[in-house]
Amino acid sequence: MRTTGINHLALVCKDMAETVHFYRDILGMPLQKTIALPDGGQHFFFDCGGGASVAFFWWPEVPARAPGIASVDKFPQRPKTAVGSMNHVAFSMDPDQLDESVGRLQAAGVEVFPMVVNHDDSPIGISAELNEGVFVRSVYFTDPNGIMLEFAANTRAYRLEDVSHEPAGPAVQV
Repeated sequence: MRTTGINHLALVCKDMAETVHFYRDILGMPLQKTIALPDGGQHFFFDCGGGASVAFFWWPEVPARAPGIASVDKFPQRPKTAVGSMNHVAFSMDPDQLDESVGRLQAAGVEVFPMVVNHDDSPIGISAELNEGVFVRSVYFTDPNGIMLEFAANTRAYRLEDVSHEPAGPAVQV
């Protein structure tokens, strides 16, 4: 069995009009397909690049958001989510577009984590400065539904030595 990539990621929104404005008008992702569901809901698809889509369901009545369970509560203070939940969505971006994108998000009133995060091979996993161990630079923010998003710009290809940890055992449920 071999997949060729991610076709789409399907999420749930609280307000489709607000979600369309954010993803199409602020993030610049073209709206490429809309579906009216037989139960009164909607299912809309946005082109997020590379042949993939991010899609949203909307229904008139759904359970409320569950921060800290089904989504991140507050990044970076409380980043954990429950087993089977979605922690965040990372969109690939060219490294030379990262700083400009932060400015565009801020100009649109989007709260952005106050710094570009350099993910590196150090013991704490991040660096304030760009160094040879940095493999991706990221910017974190949330959409109107409370979904944590990331613009991720790879700075180098992954290497064989990047896989150096054994998988951990079963998680303890709290």
